[in-house]
Amino acid sequence: MSEAVLAILVGLALLVWSADRFVDGAAAVARHFGMSPLLIGMVIVGFGTSAPEMTVSVLAAAQGNPGIALGNAYGSNIANIALILGLTALVSPIVVHSRVLERELPLLMAATVLAAWQVWDGEISRIDAAVLLLVFAAVMGWSIWQGMRGTGDALEQEFEQALSVQAMPLRVALFWLGAGLVMLIASSQILVWGAVEIARAFGISDLVIGLTIVAVGTSLPELASSIIASRKGEHDIALGNVLGSNLFNTLAVVGLAGVITPFSAGPEVFSRDMMVVAALTISLWIFSRKFRIGRIAGGMLLLSYVAYTSWLLLTAF
Repeated sequence: MSEAVLAILVGLALLVWSADRFVDGAAAVARHFGMSPLLIGMVIVGFGTSAPEMTVSVLAAAQGNPGIALGNAYGSNIANIALILGLTALVSPIVVHSRVLERELPLLMAATVLAAWQVWDGEISRIDAAVLLLVFAAVMGWSIWQGMRGTGDALEQEFEQALSVQAMPLRVALFWLGAGLVMLIASSQILVWGAVEIARAFGISDLVIGLTIVAVGTSLPELASSIIASRKGEHDIALGNVLGSNLFNTLAVVGLAGVITPFSAGPEVFSRDMMVVAALTISLWIFSRKFRIGRIAGGMLLLSYVAYTSWLLLTAF
């Protein structure tokens, strides 16, 4: 038991550290090759901040623990909106200026509806997973097109400012890109092993472990980057991190895991977890329609996360 707890703590710490190094390295390499700030932010940084969820879920599915894979994806979506945006808005109210994010939010809502429809029959088949990956490819194509246009959007200006601060030599950037990726895989392996052992010791399903411990752990990079961005006044980056991550989780993370190992999804995944994801996504759309997520809205999101997690743990035993 103590070894499993230590594995989770070490795995989470290494996961957060390696994800940060990977994102910095990838963004710097892309900048050296002339990619626009908006393209780097929407694609490179978006992929990098979701890399923990992706590596953990792929490894979990490959090792026969689909509950961790599915719970990690949907639990991270819940944590991203309710916990991360809630805390971020409490620290500094989020004022939205970007038109790109206005167009990205309906995409997230559509992806959530697709995911809910797929888990409604209690199974993620390889065909379901392939559909998710095809939709993800289309979303990435749209993001690349937006990034190459260079429309002078507020989000682009904030990424330009952030990337100028993180400039590094190409050799250093390549080193951190490679080292960060290796450590991401290694730390994910440690985390999955610890999570499985904890689930077995307490008789909890790996789905619940994925929805709680693993989901919060893999969402820590988004939490750190969103709070830092918000404190710097880069509110569009703070919201963009969450929207981009949730799109990656819903489409790419579940899609990759399902292609590797098709898995069943119990009725509670649809009636409990997907309904919470859908409700939070709708609430995010309602809040952002006012171009501001204030402290009251942030407090409501945070309370909803506490309520959901409490409900989950009380019904887990």
